[in-house]
Amino acid sequence: MKIIFRWYGFNDKITLDRIRQIPAIDGVVTAVYDIPVGEVWDPISLKEIVQACNDKGLECKVIESVPVHEDIKLGASSAKQYIENYKENLRILGRLGFNCVCYNFMPVFDWLRSDLKFDLEDGSNALAYNHDTVLSLDPNKTDLVLPGWDASYSKDELQILLEKYKSVDDKKLWENLYCFLAEIIPVAIESGINMAIHPDDPPWGIFGLPRIITSAQSIKKLFGLIKHPANGLTFCTGSFGASKLNDLLEIINVAKGRIHFAHLRNIRRSNSFDFCETAHPSKCGDIDMYLVLKGLLKAGFDGYVRPDHGRMIWGEQGRGGYGLYDRALGASYIYGLWEAITKGGYND
Repeated sequence: MKIIFRWYGFNDKITLDRIRQIPAIDGVVTAVYDIPVGEVWDPISLKEIVQACNDKGLECKVIESVPVHEDIKLGASSAKQYIENYKENLRILGRLGFNCVCYNFMPVFDWLRSDLKFDLEDGSNALAYNHDTVLSLDPNKTDLVLPGWDASYSKDELQILLEKYKSVDDKKLWENLYCFLAEIIPVAIESGINMAIHPDDPPWGIFGLPRIITSAQSIKKLFGLIKHPANGLTFCTGSFGASKLNDLLEIINVAKGRIHFAHLRNIRRSNSFDFCETAHPSKCGDIDMYLVLKGLLKAGFDGYVRPDHGRMIWGEQGRGGYGLYDRALGASYIYGLWEAITKGGYND
């Protein structure tokens, strides 16, 4: 297992010099953030990113993410060209030594929260989701700013997209995902890249939009579409764990051999839908991180892990969920658990 850290590039106030000081960090996961979704990335920019990381002793092998254009998810007539561009990006990444690409197939919205600074009992703040609050929002009238995005849609663009998705249900979205995978997985294999789809976050429908990567059953269906291991999963404890219906160990077993990337974070659920994010240790939330890591080891996982969303602690200000201090604590906690499990055995 290699522990890596999310880095938002040269404009990230969390610099590579700071990241390299976190114990047990092997590298970073990053992307190109100044190219519009659907266009071919600039190899020179990617080379500069890789070189900058390597100069600091950090590996740079994982991309999060190469965004999937909405026209691909919609199955629009323009999807073919956007898929060709996506394939070219994979070829470029393969030539530069990248071997894992995290992506998602969530319509319109990436991961969604209702509160970016939810006050926790210890005085820190974190991301939170309140279902009633989300249901009360009208995306046609509200300017929604999501911290997982690098650029949100304008209100007009959002209205147009939502109108287009009225003709896309779960069945159609699965069909469009298959069309996408059937084209890109062969290129990924040729390029030495494992594709790792991120589950929907939260794992239920929002604003009437379909969401299909939500459970163990959906992962079985995903792997049945394209049976090659390159069609893999980003196992996210926070996304899957937001639903009480999901058994994380079951999902690990279903995805055995096809988990290429793992996002580890803890959450505390207050009912069937509402939750807030917490510190990474098991006692802080509803995710037993020890059992998760033990399950990953038993399943033969040997991929990349990153400490996922952290709290804002010690007065830090910055991108919601992506402060330095709490994620650094999370990385050290994850490494400590992994070392103990691997050295002490996991057959208890």
